[in-house]
Amino acid sequence: MKNQSVKKKGVLIDIWKARELFLLILPGIIWYIVFAYIPIYGLSLAFKQYKANLGIFRSPWVGLENYKYVFRDPAFMESVFRTIVINFGRIIFQFPFPIILALMLNEVRVNRYKKILQTIYTFPHFLSWIVIASIMVNVLDSRGMVNAIITMLGGEKFNFLGNTRFFKPLLYITENWKSSGWTMIIYLAAISGIDIEQYESAKIDGASRLQTIWHITVPSIKSTMIVLLVLQVGNIMTQGFDQIFNISNPATAKAGEILDIYIYRITFQGTADFSFSTAVSLFRSVINFIFLITADRVTKALGSDGLFA
Repeated sequence: MKNQSVKKKGVLIDIWKARELFLLILPGIIWYIVFAYIPIYGLSLAFKQYKANLGIFRSPWVGLENYKYVFRDPAFMESVFRTIVINFGRIIFQFPFPIILALMLNEVRVNRYKKILQTIYTFPHFLSWIVIASIMVNVLDSRGMVNAIITMLGGEKFNFLGNTRFFKPLLYITENWKSSGWTMIIYLAAISGIDIEQYESAKIDGASRLQTIWHITVPSIKSTMIVLLVLQVGNIMTQGFDQIFNISNPATAKAGEILDIYIYRITFQGTADFSFSTAVSLFRSVINFIFLITADRVTKALGSDGLFA
């Protein structure tokens, strides 16, 4: 008991010595408690039959009854499959793009030109998907710029935005344009931490720029790449709502109904059933957690550092 009290006293002394740091992180801790941890109780709605007059606390408990209805809905299973397909496609077609962009920009030797390019690549990140959807309409609509050029050259108009075959490519292209420059900054920061002597030694040994990139730069940012990849895999079930919600239209609505769009539809576009939508949201979070842990374990099995000890 005496040892425990001494340890507690020592901890309190350490906290007091670092009180400025604890005060600095206090707002963040309060934010997480209020907006992340307290709302967790709302997930109990997944196992209740929500009644507005009774509220969350007094609504009757129904156990797994909501999940019986969830898994009977064909639209739910279709949205799960569609979400996995679209977002695994993001890993294939989007994840490498900011890495390539960072490697290319790092090879630019004129600093002024490099800063201009970095600003150009980063700017789209600050545009909302509403603005980007408006740009797409003006460019790719039947009366947009691209079709105007096609008809001017004697061709026929093509419905880019209403064609389901072009829906996924448009998702990947617009997401790359919007977010690659922002993610590129993370890789550039990792590259800036590489010891410059390695490049000087490679230059003395006669290594080409491509060999330097492949044997020095890429291995040095490998840990950053793995962390971002694991995090992206852990968000497989929750990526793309804002983008798809703004870009899709009635012609492509079915092709773009991922799980988040499905939750939005059953919650706000019909008779609201908050218990049902909460059950789907909880399922989505559990699947994300499974993907995250699996990706972390796979990276460790391959000899790399994961997110968790």
